[in-house]
Amino acid sequence: MPRSTVLTAAGAGVLVAGGLGGYTLWHQHQQTSEQDDGARSAATSFARAWEERSLEKASYVGTSPAGAAQNFRTATHALGDGPVSVEVGKVDRSGSTATATLRVSWTLADGTKFDWDDPVPLATSGDAWGVKIGDRSLWHPKLSANDAFAVNAPSTATRGEILGRGGAKIMSNQTVYDIQIDPGKATRSSVQQLEGVVSADPGSLTGKLRQAQSSGSKTAIPVITYRDSDYASRKSRIEGLTGVLVSERQQPLAPTRTFGQPLLGAVGPVTGEMIKDHPDRYRAGMYAGTSGLQAAYDQTLAPSGGLSVSPRSNPDQILHGSKPQNGKNLQTTLDPKVQGAAEAALTKTGKTPSALVAIDVKTGDVLAAANSPSYGINRALSGRYQPGSTLKVSSTYALLTKGFNPTTKVACPPDIVVDGRRIGNFEKETLSDPTFVEDFAHSCNTAFVQATSSLAPNDMHDAALALGIDQDWGKQLGVPAFTGSVPPTTGKVDQAAASFGQGRTLASPLAVAVMSGSVARGSFIPPALVSGQGGDRTPKPLDANAVSQLHMMMRQVVTNGSGTVMQGTPGGDVYAKTGTAEFTEKGEPVVRAWLTGWQGDVAFAVMVEQVSPGQTGGTVAAPVAKDFFTRLRTG
Repeated sequence: MPRSTVLTAAGAGVLVAGGLGGYTLWHQHQQTSEQDDGARSAATSFARAWEERSLEKASYVGTSPAGAAQNFRTATHALGDGPVSVEVGKVDRSGSTATATLRVSWTLADGTKFDWDDPVPLATSGDAWGVKIGDRSLWHPKLSANDAFAVNAPSTATRGEILGRGGAKIMSNQTVYDIQIDPGKATRSSVQQLEGVVSADPGSLTGKLRQAQSSGSKTAIPVITYRDSDYASRKSRIEGLTGVLVSERQQPLAPTRTFGQPLLGAVGPVTGEMIKDHPDRYRAGMYAGTSGLQAAYDQTLAPSGGLSVSPRSNPDQILHGSKPQNGKNLQTTLDPKVQGAAEAALTKTGKTPSALVAIDVKTGDVLAAANSPSYGINRALSGRYQPGSTLKVSSTYALLTKGFNPTTKVACPPDIVVDGRRIGNFEKETLSDPTFVEDFAHSCNTAFVQATSSLAPNDMHDAALALGIDQDWGKQLGVPAFTGSVPPTTGKVDQAAASFGQGRTLASPLAVAVMSGSVARGSFIPPALVSGQGGDRTPKPLDANAVSQLHMMMRQVVTNGSGTVMQGTPGGDVYAKTGTAEFTEKGEPVVRAWLTGWQGDVAFAVMVEQVSPGQTGGTVAAPVAKDFFTRLRTG
């Protein structure tokens, strides 16, 4: 045989041997690739099925697709029906088993995303790969085999309460019932019936239903929230109505619907405007403070932490978010007994708007801020009114600190001309040869115009400031309020009008009460309503001689002046100053009635917004004040 042939044959043998070895390596590589692809394909199929919430479409080892799908629904039900994204990451295979790391992102009801890595075991069953059922959950590495997710909503935490003096509960958490309309199920007939039950304007709720249904909206339509007692009387007429939803929750409530309003405020569904202004804090469906202290201190009172997720078997293990925390209580200086007495006393004014503020003389704390009606503006704290003759307390303080002797005789003619302008007393009153003490007691405007004419432009402004009017005590108070305005005078007429609280002078009932409290204690202390707000509250002493003389003069108002209605008030001597502010509004005369002063440890101011011509602070505001102290001291 030729050598070349042998060589060729040998070469061919070598080639054959090398080809068999290469084929074996190639075949093994192909098998490995097929196994890897099979494992990844099973993981991908599982991920897609998860995203679609159709877990029966995936392949499993150790259970049926229907069993896996049921386990998924049970385990993840609390997470809601928000979008889910599941991506396949690394797949580690070893022989006939593998582990695929899935990156899961589940959008929760509050819009946040719950993200986690889920190591999913895979195995072969015959030639096919599938998800292997083991001794732990397929849905999260920290869930046991038959465990489930638990979602802790903010509603599981309670809102803080508003407390008063001594920890008294001013607004405490109580059961309320939210009435809503399901636009997908409600009928025109059922909503018409609901309008009658809740006393809504005919057609108001059916109109909202029609609008929601025409737009295809599925969002529940809020109607009203009832406290327990109000809902109980309507329950039988509401619960059978088609498409009307009733949900129960806890919410801070005052003793009555009108108690402390509008100061305390309310809690309700967040508005679109609130969400727009604070998208980081508010979302649709949330409840928050919508007015008053509830709104101003919403971040303090509201529960903290949004939705959190934990294993049902271990609620303390937080997988997402933070565990909801109860809101913090808000401590105020309000005294429920004093507030209640103030509100009851204001019923004497009927439909006429009015306000009553009470302040603790010793501490300067606000004990009551009552308003009638209870809706609308907070007249007690934010009202801007000419204080009328109540400001004569301040004008007199200005005179006394300049050395004026109150026993000086100052005439009280029915009217007086100042720089060409005629200024008169209320109802043309006059006194015969009076001392200034008598002028003060009977509130003679013309005497004050004469007595203050020699004061410097800043004197009455400085006196008002010393007594607390026009000071900046908003920080100490802890809530917005009008502190008053007594600007330096700019001429004789302006000075004359300022001497008896008209012209450009303005004050709130709170500011007037602060003035009386300052005179009562002999020092100015910035008022406080919300505790712990900071700011200097160090008492600033007043002129002791002037204060002593004012005490005597304000007592004369009650014993022998314009405030004799206050005689015999339970609780001891009352020191007071009446006020009657007259002005023209839309061409018509308007009279505002005031009374301010103190009895014992309580300083006060009463304001009745509009009274009939001929009525005064002594005839209208004084009876309110007397009723207040009678209830407070004997109730």
